[in-house]
Amino acid sequence: MNPAADPEPKPIPPADLEVKDAQLIFNSVWKELEFEKGKLNLRFPTELILLGGAPGAGKGTNTDFIRQVRDITAKPIVVSELLNSPDAKAIKAQGGMVGDREVVSLVFRKLLEPEFQNGAILDGFPRTKVQVECLKALYDRMKSLRRELIDNPNVEHMKPPVFHIMVLFVDESESVKRQLSRGRQVIAHNEEVARSGIGELWEERATDFNEALARNRYRVFKEKTYDALVSLKQIFHFHFINAQADLVVVQENILNELEYQSSLELDPRTFHAIGDIPLASDIVQHARRDLVRRLDGYEYDHGEIFHAVVELIEAKLVPIILRHAISGRATISSEDPVLDNPLALQMLIDIFSERGYHAMIDVRRRAIPERVDLETGRISCCQKKVYRIALYFKGSEIRRG
Repeated sequence: MNPAADPEPKPIPPADLEVKDAQLIFNSVWKELEFEKGKLNLRFPTELILLGGAPGAGKGTNTDFIRQVRDITAKPIVVSELLNSPDAKAIKAQGGMVGDREVVSLVFRKLLEPEFQNGAILDGFPRTKVQVECLKALYDRMKSLRRELIDNPNVEHMKPPVFHIMVLFVDESESVKRQLSRGRQVIAHNEEVARSGIGELWEERATDFNEALARNRYRVFKEKTYDALVSLKQIFHFHFINAQADLVVVQENILNELEYQSSLELDPRTFHAIGDIPLASDIVQHARRDLVRRLDGYEYDHGEIFHAVVELIEAKLVPIILRHAISGRATISSEDPVLDNPLALQMLIDIFSERGYHAMIDVRRRAIPERVDLETGRISCCQKKVYRIALYFKGSEIRRG
């Protein structure tokens, strides 16, 4: 070896060849999907819930409840499971790395499966800035594709996208406490399975038995998953659920957050067509106040007919109602002429409503023969109105047996 020669150069570490440009990644994945499936078959879920939860926040406990609330039949898409799928393993087997592009491709392909068209829960995505930008691009592309197909019969399958960000949150101390508690439960369960031979072993995670690892798992959630989801707060519907409360309270909060909102879920043209019909919640909000105002108005402005209706109720209807006290249902027919005045019908319904009944009135017309023309055989009839008054109220609870 020549001492004067330059020392053998150190090997240069391989460059990071993974593409980090979100737009390039998205366009590449989208073109692949469009080529393979066709533009009209790129039917992503009409509703996508991006679910994130701090360790121990009860994500697994509440996922089925969220599915029930939103009528989502498909099981959640868990990204960590996708990364262990045959497709992901094939990438690894060829020496590839499951980077952002591969994750985005796996997630988008999964979302296109028919079972997810009506709605999907996506657990563990996005987790990086690139994935966040790809999700935004997907949302924009879904909207532009719908605009492009607005006059196409297939537009009914391209619903306006509704994306929800849902974060189940507990603080660090609560998270660590719940993780370690789970560890104790797992040990007890697995010991019982080993002793009895009955049941299946639960997964034992190192973070469930070591406080330092449990704290680190929480910090990873805050720095990656949580920050990624919160970065979408200004774009999508964001739901922050305090999961430190009892399960009943947590699920009540979830229910309130995910209540049906027609303005978000209906096609804009459909919503515009029915938008002038008042919401039931708006009608009932001041119903009691409006009822009192109407009843006082009847007394002061239409006293004579008001008292005639009251007398009809007391003299003719109440005796029949009393005989239906157990069932809580009474249907009464009346031909009283006082009811021929439309205002009297309004009064009757309002009076019963004030006294705690649910009242409905159905007007039926009956032809009553008056005379017969003996020469032509023609029968002349008069029309009689019959008012059928249906009343519902809480019936009596009686002992039986």
